[in-house]
Amino acid sequence: MTKLQDLHDEGGQSPWLDNLRRDWIHEGELARWIERGVRGVTSNPSIFQKAMTGQAVYDDQFRSLLADGASVEDCFWSMAVTDIEDALALFRPVHDASDGVDGYVSIEVAPSLARDTEGTTASALDLHARIDEPNLYVKIPGTAEGLPAIQAVIGAGKSVNVTLLFSLSRYEAVIEAYLAGLEAFDGDLAPVSSVASFFVSRVDAEVDKRLVAIGTPEALALKGKAAVANAQLAYELFLEKFSGPRWEALAAKGAKVQRPLWASTSTKDPSYPPTLYVDTLIAPDTVNTMPEATLDAFDEQGTVARTADADLGAARQVLADLAGVGVDLDDVTDQLEEEGVASFTKAFDELIASLGEKAADLRGEA
Repeated sequence: MTKLQDLHDEGGQSPWLDNLRRDWIHEGELARWIERGVRGVTSNPSIFQKAMTGQAVYDDQFRSLLADGASVEDCFWSMAVTDIEDALALFRPVHDASDGVDGYVSIEVAPSLARDTEGTTASALDLHARIDEPNLYVKIPGTAEGLPAIQAVIGAGKSVNVTLLFSLSRYEAVIEAYLAGLEAFDGDLAPVSSVASFFVSRVDAEVDKRLVAIGTPEALALKGKAAVANAQLAYELFLEKFSGPRWEALAAKGAKVQRPLWASTSTKDPSYPPTLYVDTLIAPDTVNTMPEATLDAFDEQGTVARTADADLGAARQVLADLAGVGVDLDDVTDQLEEEGVASFTKAFDELIASLGEKAADLRGEA
């Protein structure tokens, strides 16, 4: 029994892998992660950028797609879909054994659609049609423009991973979109699933910079505390919203809760423990998606205990103290959302540009 398995069995939290590479699928590395206790996979444009530009394993498929006249961007989507479908097959037994709770693999709509409601909705539904598997999550950014798309896709009976969440107010709106989508769907609710990806370490990275700039002892004492407190209060919000008559009516029809998924959980500050954003955020009905180094670190030195809601009063005090020293957390989370959208868009654009250069090289081989 690994600690990752204990995290699920005793802590109620599902450890997922925040990475996907074709060589891992083909050479058994992904299967070994599943054996160790990993219960799902997340991907994003940055992950595909690193995988596709750094490996020759994609070249044969890329060459064949180009020969058939596909554009570089169409080639990307075809190669990404192949990886997702192969990963879905590996995780299908986890999905079936968990009655549809785990075993998901996520693919994201093009980041250029983050401010385009109709485009996001159409793209998400198209990806679900193209990859018609029950354990697929299509990632939709939790921007203001993404909220109606989330509701529409859930309302069509399709599963969604809501990504790029930083603020409690936006998270509450995402929960509302999920509930409204379930209420609008005229079908079996049991297969419909969602997670809400609440980003963690990036909050500390930005808040800590502001605390250092303020420079007072009171401010510096708050370093490394904002992200965990923010996420813990998100879990409190989850418990509140998935209870009571409205939720009970949906649950009676087979609906699943929209689990909080802790994302960006590798520590950015090397002075912080590598498992900081895992040990402090364990609770039932949650997911933590981690890069392999963080998974290894938790398996070696993590502690399994219910911590996400162990001291919510202390979490509220941290946010009050941050405001007291002059840190505007709403401004922080607004900035992080903008930076997140820009970062993923940049990674996607760079990926397509790199694939364009590789396409020229491959065509030159002919």
